[in-house]
Amino acid sequence: MAPRRMVGDFDASGADIERDWIARTACWASVQRVLLTHDQVREHELPPAEGKAGDPRWPAFARRHHLDPVRPVQWEVEALDPAELRHLVLAAAEPHIDRTVLAARIAEEERQRAQLREFTDQALRSLGPGS
Repeated sequence: MAPRRMVGDFDASGADIERDWIARTACWASVQRVLLTHDQVREHELPPAEGKAGDPRWPAFARRHHLDPVRPVQWEVEALDPAELRHLVLAAAEPHIDRTVLAARIAEEERQRAQLREFTDQALRSLGPGS
C-alpha cells in the first residue's frame, strides 16, 4: 500500500503526526510528509514563529534539526507563497493521478455543464422576451 501524504506545519508536534496517525489508525501503514519539510523551510527561507512552550517533543526535535533547545520555534505552511504552495502540492499529487480516470471525469463534467446550459437556456426562452 502506498503511503498517505500529508501537508502540515514544521514543528515538534507536527513532526509526530505521521507516527501518531499510524498508531491511531489501523488502516495506514505509512504517512509521508509532502509539506512542510525542513529542507523546504530552508529553501524558501521561511521565517520561524514562536513554538509551543512546554511541548515535550521539542528537545528531541531541536536536537534532530540543530535548533536552540531553549527557544521553541515552528514554521507554518501558510508562510509559503500561495503560488508556491499550490505548485508543491500539485507536484506531490502528480505521480498519483490516473490520467484516464481524470480525462473521463473532465468529460463527464463538460457533459453535465452542457446539459445545465441547455436547461437554463430553455427555461429562459419559456419565460419569453423581457423576463
